[in-house]
Amino acid sequence: MNKFTKLVKDWVPTILVAVVLSLLIRSYVAEAMSVPTESMVPTIQAGDRLIVEKMLWATSLKHGDIVVFHPPVPGETKLYVKRLIGLPGDVVQIKDGALYRNGDKVDESYLTAKMDYAFGPVTVPEDHYFFLGDNRNMSFDAHSWDTPFVAKDKLIGKVVLEIPFHKLRD
Repeated sequence: MNKFTKLVKDWVPTILVAVVLSLLIRSYVAEAMSVPTESMVPTIQAGDRLIVEKMLWATSLKHGDIVVFHPPVPGETKLYVKRLIGLPGDVVQIKDGALYRNGDKVDESYLTAKMDYAFGPVTVPEDHYFFLGDNRNMSFDAHSWDTPFVAKDKLIGKVVLEIPFHKLRD
């Protein structure tokens, strides 16, 4: 057996296992993504990198989580990154520049500007969620979609780590 044949025989199985594991992890466990827009400013800047945990069956979503999903926007193929505002059964309303959930005003210390629009009230249906960007007045999110709710099966994963890539470039 020559050296090349031995090298192929030794390394090909290892490389194949690594490729298969990588594809499985990326598809079902976690994935790195970058943020293309400024809809989550100031929390996340355009160009920042995110680690998205995709095992939603093993976790529970809660108000305030940042989630990646397919939006209910006809013809849209990009993934969206937004903050989870409404869980199934929640009543969401935006009035007087503030967010109200189930009749209570929500403290959103991560926002830098009051909302300049009114919305709702709407009740989030079963197996659906309501998302808004942190850059509320500039974000294309649930308040401006024809269908403001994202179905559970359109969720990709929850952001577990943000890498402020924009700071590395500065």
